[in-house]
Amino acid sequence: MTATGGPRPKAVQVADELREDVKRMQSGERLPTQRELMDRFGFAGQTIQNGLAILRAEGLIESVGNLGNFVAGGETRDDVRKEIKEMRSQIEALTERLEALETRS
Repeated sequence: MTATGGPRPKAVQVADELREDVKRMQSGERLPTQRELMDRFGFAGQTIQNGLAILRAEGLIESVGNLGNFVAGGETRDDVRKEIKEMRSQIEALTERLEALETRS
């Protein structure tokens, strides 16, 4: 209940329940996808995003681009950045090879 006696906002309900989940999870562990959370709670995507934003603001979770949300405290963000950098390097090398092949045609 809020101070006015009404029900808690849906985003707060999401954050409260996920906060309990996060307490049982390990640093760097991935949270369920937004779609999974929408199915679980029966709320719209924006409501789920708002609930996750509360947890990010509290420093409990981190968002890592399109890879999802992870329990804060791990090296997840650095690991992902390293992996992305490696992928970019591989893509650049493949792009150069493709350009070389196209110019030979």
